[in-house]
Amino acid sequence: MTKLKTLSLHKRESALANSKRQMEILSNGIFQNGELPKFASKIAETNQFPLKAQKLEILQINLGYMCNQVCTHCHVDAGPDRKEIMTKDTMQQCLEVVKNTGAHTLDLTGGAPEMNPNFRWFVEEASKAGIKDFIVRSNLTIIRANKKYHDLPKFFKKHNVHVVSSMPHWTRGKTDKQRGDGVFDASIEALKMLNTVGYGMPDSSLRLDLVYNPSGAFLPGDQTSMEKDFKKALLEDFDIHFHNLFAITNLPISRFLDYLIASENYEDYMYQLVEAYNPMAVANVMCTNTLSVSWDGYLYDCDFNQMLELPVNSKVKHISDYSEDLLEGRNIVISQHCYGCTAGAGSSCQGTVA
Repeated sequence: MTKLKTLSLHKRESALANSKRQMEILSNGIFQNGELPKFASKIAETNQFPLKAQKLEILQINLGYMCNQVCTHCHVDAGPDRKEIMTKDTMQQCLEVVKNTGAHTLDLTGGAPEMNPNFRWFVEEASKAGIKDFIVRSNLTIIRANKKYHDLPKFFKKHNVHVVSSMPHWTRGKTDKQRGDGVFDASIEALKMLNTVGYGMPDSSLRLDLVYNPSGAFLPGDQTSMEKDFKKALLEDFDIHFHNLFAITNLPISRFLDYLIASENYEDYMYQLVEAYNPMAVANVMCTNTLSVSWDGYLYDCDFNQMLELPVNSKVKHISDYSEDLLEGRNIVISQHCYGCTAGAGSSCQGTVA
């Protein structure tokens, strides 16, 4: 990778590091002149506007934007040069909500969430809360990045953590192109370490799922078919097992938006998303049952809205003021990037939704 590509948009002082600039692009041009319908009018056609938040099931917490990788599609714009990190005080506020809410899933993300200095403390404390599904989204390479992370598979096992790992492809070339030189080999080694302690094995309760993101300006293929291809290739080539594959559509924000514009694919990609719009997927988009908490404790309908700095439409704006009564039933904040979650079979952090 060139030096430029190892820096976040923020570090490069790119115009697209500004969420307002991203929103200007998503709101104007082909959407402003009527070539394509805005998302609000599209869902209104099927009487699904406004989108409403239902009962909270998933609390997704971003522990910080610091990461050991700089991936070309990253909507968080994460990297080693990002210093935003959740404090222990904010973690404590999150724990209070975990203990007092009906959410059954806790989803820790980043950056690389493991790089937060209080990550292990938080996992230990949160695991006591009796969450049904405790997810950590790992980029895999963090496990091999430093000796202090080598025991993460055993730590995850101890707390019955559900590991959801990024894996763009079963080949070195496509993976390294998207995530950086050497990422594929380090990921394979990390998967072997997870398999060794029981993760991903056929009859194991230690869940290991992989996440696929397309490497270019196209939508993911059929999730079930891709899962079969991934399982066959990783088993035959490396004797690696995992449970499920989640196919996630790249949303046109942050670094992927930067890529789309630089490669002159932005308008074509937006046409793809709109043409693949599936009203059946709208009913199950993740924002209806998920609340996203930023590294500094502010609340968003989803991880993507967090990156666009579109806070929840509620009097409650911060985790310290959490109120289930005030948050439930709120109108979901939407824009044109939402087409990414409703294209084809739909897309969420748990894969397809329709």
